[in-house]
Amino acid sequence: MYCIFHRAEPQFSGICRLCYQGERGTFLGKEKLPILGAPGHTVQGFSFTDQEGHTRTKDDVKGKIYVAEYFFTTCTGICPKMNANMEKVYAKYKDKPDFLILSHTVDPEHDSVPVLKAYAEKHGADAKNWWFLTGTKKELYALARQGYLVDDGTYTGEEDFVHTQWFALVDKTGQIRGLYEGTKKQDVDKLIDDIDRLMEE
Repeated sequence: MYCIFHRAEPQFSGICRLCYQGERGTFLGKEKLPILGAPGHTVQGFSFTDQEGHTRTKDDVKGKIYVAEYFFTTCTGICPKMNANMEKVYAKYKDKPDFLILSHTVDPEHDSVPVLKAYAEKHGADAKNWWFLTGTKKELYALARQGYLVDDGTYTGEEDFVHTQWFALVDKTGQIRGLYEGTKKQDVDKLIDDIDRLMEE
């Protein structure tokens, strides 16, 4: 396994030692989760629309732990498996007021608010804490790449396409604390364990 950014370096929680800030320390006798990205990296501001037509911004996730992913509703490859696994995460934390899931479409031209609403209902998702988000393709892709670090590409225009299996775990201050392959049971199990650990920090 290799880092999605530095492919010759060993992977650590989805990202390599060149990306890892090294600010672990301990909390209540347990090793803290790493902080990923360049020193000082946090998720940038955003403004998207959820499956109920509500505007969601960075202000709405302040003080909350959340998992971010990218998908599209017509995907027949990795997305169904990813969102079946995300349902397990949602089932465990759906009653936690300080936890959210943000599922961003990579196909905003097709995935309108009504399409996302139907898709959310298919997965039993309540818009209270599992948001299916759409916006402009450029802004969605910039957040995937510069914010959540789940894709190493650069925007090339309307023909550009992000198709990533990574889930990003974000803490209450907007720092990335882990990347997990959403198609793999062992990674999703580790994500759940790491959410528990993060909630104790």
